[in-house]
Amino acid sequence: MIPCTEFAIFKVNKDNIEKAISLSEKVIALINKNNVVITDHQIFQKHDNEEELCWQLTWTSIEAVNHIKALWPTLTYTKELESLVAEQVYYAHFVKR
Repeated sequence: MIPCTEFAIFKVNKDNIEKAISLSEKVIALINKNNVVITDHQIFQKHDNEEELCWQLTWTSIEAVNHIKALWPTLTYTKELESLVAEQVYYAHFVKR
């Protein structure tokens, strides 16, 4: 299995930033509840645009990503988190070569 890194950038209204960060942490904890598939994560707020958040996640494998992608709509907190996202600016997975 080859680990991969996910980068996702979202626009979130400034009034909802703290809630979006809290929900993000809850979603990540839920994903790892039964089996750790996210081995490291960071949530960043852009310094010159307070409405942009970035997830940087390290996954155990692209297979783990695909498994969670299939479950995503059914996970607790995801609908609430998505309701706070005004725009998905960037989303991608990278593997080291």
